[in-house]
Amino acid sequence: MASKKPATQGGRLEPATGLPLWREAFVLRDWLSLRTSLVYNGFGVPHGDGSPVVVVPGFLGSDRYLMELHYWLKRIGYRPYYSRIGRNAECPDVLMRRLLQTVNRARAENRCKVRLIGHSLGGTIARTLAARKPGAVAQVIMLASPIRTAQVHPAVLRAADAVRGRVQNAGAQPESCYTVGCTCAFVTSVGETPPSSVVRTAIYTKSDGIIDWRCCLDEDEHLNIEVKGTHAGLAFNPSVYRIVARLLAEVKAK
Repeated sequence: MASKKPATQGGRLEPATGLPLWREAFVLRDWLSLRTSLVYNGFGVPHGDGSPVVVVPGFLGSDRYLMELHYWLKRIGYRPYYSRIGRNAECPDVLMRRLLQTVNRARAENRCKVRLIGHSLGGTIARTLAARKPGAVAQVIMLASPIRTAQVHPAVLRAADAVRGRVQNAGAQPESCYTVGCTCAFVTSVGETPPSSVVRTAIYTKSDGIIDWRCCLDEDEHLNIEVKGTHAGLAFNPSVYRIVARLLAEVKAK
């Protein structure tokens, strides 16, 4: 039985000092490395079985920046889906409900469970959804995703404050939305461990300039995989793509 974390702990953002934000400037290097690698065209990696894979963007991002990952998944034999959550700058519970709609559609169209690949906060949302709806999810792969408390660069905290203000000013959500006092399904479930039927992996980089990499580790150390690169660049990192291809091939979506 997965244990729940209280709302005052699960999903909390905390400031982190000393994160090498300047390293994120090398994201372009990660992208260029991908475009010039053999793995980009599907060489040297196992190919898929046509099962559905949903890609989920990180904080402030939309599905658009995951186009490379989406089309690469198609090239190596999977049926990729965009998350259709919109921009990841809203109430996480609303985003999780939108993701569930996409997961349900992909599952119905393919008659099998769905795999989820989430970048940064997108991975946190994907993992939380898998814990709540394990019957719909076969696998979760998180790329630099905080699992419980997230220690982040102060610039991220400022952006989160701006999103919090916009969400609360819109009046569509309770005043506690996007705070540690929130008791929505996302906050009360974040940090829950999905059941063993959901295969999970946490991919992280110690040179992460956005999130303290230790926040991105699964409690089962055997499920953590370290790569070299930037936080933003894990969405374009050729080493990550090789690992993802292997992980997907090892699991059958039934």
